[in-house]
Amino acid sequence: MTVYAKNLTINAGEDFKEDISILSADGSGVVNLTGFSVQSQMRKNASHYQFVDLTVAITNAAQGAVNISLASTITEKFRPGRYVYDLILTRPSGFKFVAVEGSVLVRSGISTHTHLYGGLT
Repeated sequence: MTVYAKNLTINAGEDFKEDISILSADGSGVVNLTGFSVQSQMRKNASHYQFVDLTVAITNAAQGAVNISLASTITEKFRPGRYVYDLILTRPSGFKFVAVEGSVLVRSGISTHTHLYGGLT
């Protein structure tokens, strides 16, 4: 397996969900994740002490399918900006490795605050 980059975009205040396929290092197909476990964290930068645990689940082990998600009750607390995340797989033997990493763009919606009169004054 190889680490590959996948950048994400999260809209603050909305539910977030992303499906990821874990590919083999030689690109010949997906990795069978039977017996594996998975975890993921997001931080402002790699050395930042504060983090959020992303909800992750293997949705189809034979097809290497993983889902990452966050509820709107969590994303509503995010400040807009760039963050980083990784997805760590643990083999049945206990060996851990980073399978996916990337940046996360947290967006604050433009239309989340409406003017009382509906105009742009």
